[in-house]
Amino acid sequence: MLRYPQYKVAAAHVAPVYYDVNETVEKACYYIEKAAKKGVKLIAFAETFIPGYPNWARLVRPIESDEFFVEYAAHSILVNGPEIKRIQETAKKLDIMVSMGFSERTLISSGCLWNSNVIISNEGEILSHHRKLVPTYVEKLIFSNGDAAGLKVCDTQLGQIGMLMCGENTNPLARFSLMAQGEQVHIASYPSVAPARPSSGTGAYKIQEGIRIRAAAHSFEAKVFTIVAASPFDELARNALSHLGEENLQLLDKGSRAVSFILGPTGELLTDILDLDEGLAIAEINLNDIVPHKRMHDVVGYYNRFDIFDLTIDRRRNKPAKFIDDDFAQNKSLPENNKKRHIEVNKPYSIIRGADNES
Repeated sequence: MLRYPQYKVAAAHVAPVYYDVNETVEKACYYIEKAAKKGVKLIAFAETFIPGYPNWARLVRPIESDEFFVEYAAHSILVNGPEIKRIQETAKKLDIMVSMGFSERTLISSGCLWNSNVIISNEGEILSHHRKLVPTYVEKLIFSNGDAAGLKVCDTQLGQIGMLMCGENTNPLARFSLMAQGEQVHIASYPSVAPARPSSGTGAYKIQEGIRIRAAAHSFEAKVFTIVAASPFDELARNALSHLGEENLQLLDKGSRAVSFILGPTGELLTDILDLDEGLAIAEINLNDIVPHKRMHDVVGYYNRFDIFDLTIDRRRNKPAKFIDDDFAQNKSLPENNKKRHIEVNKPYSIIRGADNES
């Protein structure tokens, strides 16, 4: 008889050691161990936890922000670098899955960054490497567009696990693509604070309300458990940004703070909402609880019209060029990276894959 897993999950409402990559990684490992000791099997960290969210981008004019960008790029990391490897080793040692947000650099370009996230298995393997599809608002001046190579649900012993970053949770097509892959546990990562507007402006974006609405909507529509993970804006981050000036710091102080919590498959709260102080939001979830709710609305099953709606997802990794090397001269077969293969067998979506799906 089919039995779905029951286990503990955690949202790490933890601040990075702002711009100190090594200390931030060690702090992450400390909280991973802390969660594991409490019996947690899956823990999620905030958006760009490593090296911290670029809060300055909302406060400094683009024409004056080059030095900020250069510094941020210098503190960004490679997906296959020692920092992520350290977290992989910790996950394997402690038998726990980890979702980690980071600012990703690349060897292809010194000025290209992505807002990225990896899901790491309890065996230390990277199951998903996602680059945020569209950077939000001022992030467009820092991060490049991502692609759908990581827009996938991970098939694990803990169930079908997917994730999106911040504003991606507003995108109904991105969310539906995860639903259509059988998502059961959703991770939604967020930054630390949305600065208040200047006194001459009109109000501030209430990020707490935005997070709550989006998370509850996805839980209810997909019938999934949702782990929301954000960071507090702490004194270390404030001190690191002291060169922005007191007026800008006041806008951060008065800003809307991101929150962390866990929701059930009807959108109900399973934990307290964490905002100002660091901590772990921990809940025990039972994936069997999803099944009865699917009888009411199953938008990737009976409660849809796939003869009317058609969604296609291109999951090939975006690359700046295609190189044909000596394999061609030696009459060896080339990988058919650019040939589209549509899967249209009574599914709520179709996927285009390339032979080389990673960079």
